[in-house]
Amino acid sequence: MPLKNRIQDVRVNLSNRRVQRRAHRQLSAELAAFRTPAERAELDLILGRHDEAETAQIRAILNHQDYERQRTRAGAGGYPA
Repeated sequence: MPLKNRIQDVRVNLSNRRVQRRAHRQLSAELAAFRTPAERAELDLILGRHDEAETAQIRAILNHQDYERQRTRAGAGGYPA
């Protein structure tokens, strides 16, 4: 493969990755709005209507957000404040 084509492939791949990261950040921001237990329960019910493969990214984001909320609530010793 000529160098020109390789460079073009790299540029396309980088562009695609930027688009994917931007979409992931936007989805994360939208999901962050579901904070209360009632909102999360409703969202879990909605997600439960779909296949695991279809909701894997959303569930991963929600799990990460839950982890971060718990981590920031913990004190310096790792115990809840």
